[in-house]
Amino acid sequence: MPKGSIALVGSGEFLPEMSELESLLIQDGVRNGKVPRFIQIPTAAGKESPERIKYWKELGRAQGERLGVEVEFLEILSKQDAHDKELVPLIADSALIYLSGGDPHHLAESLIDTPVFDAIYQGWASGSSLAGCSAGAMAFSTQIPNFRFSKKSPTPGFNFLPKVRVIPHFDRFFRWIPESAAKVLMSSPDDTILIGIDELTALVKRSEDDFFTVEGAASVHILSGANPEILKSGERIKLNSQ
Repeated sequence: MPKGSIALVGSGEFLPEMSELESLLIQDGVRNGKVPRFIQIPTAAGKESPERIKYWKELGRAQGERLGVEVEFLEILSKQDAHDKELVPLIADSALIYLSGGDPHHLAESLIDTPVFDAIYQGWASGSSLAGCSAGAMAFSTQIPNFRFSKKSPTPGFNFLPKVRVIPHFDRFFRWIPESAAKVLMSSPDDTILIGIDELTALVKRSEDDFFTVEGAASVHILSGANPEILKSGERIKLNSQ
């Protein structure tokens, strides 16, 4: 397992409600010798409007001010952008590397087999904290189900947590997706632990801990692949995530 902490976030990246979590993740990275800085990687929003990209940039800037740390917003919106080798040391040396929301398929397809992807893993392996919110959390698994296009094959994911699959926004997700999409999301390989993470909530494995801990306002739902249960803030679970 890499040296850095990892956070699977249901929603709420860079909001004031999540500042305590993000501060802890930065502190973890600093203790591992990383620069007190967090990196925003908005690739999942790469197909969205310039106004939305500016929104993510401003949200991160404001969070950095609240936390008193340097923020680097890396406008990596496509696979071409992710081939910029000059970004490698900046990413790998930072205390927190954060992949925010949008389209998990675009995120994975854009980053895999690029210098930026290698830098993300290199940073996490050597002590950077790694966070993925919504699309970012979904991409950490081996595969990302195509719930919007149920007849399409899954997209290969990052394989950071191969035995874990995340449904983000869990407390709201099934209010706005059709039943056919819900069936795709709720179906997972027998050896995979399927987890629903509510909004403004995260499941975090700190660098020095063997357990994942729930952080935030709502709940984490263990749906299949382990004993089904609902975990509240502060509760812990050991997952066979590798």
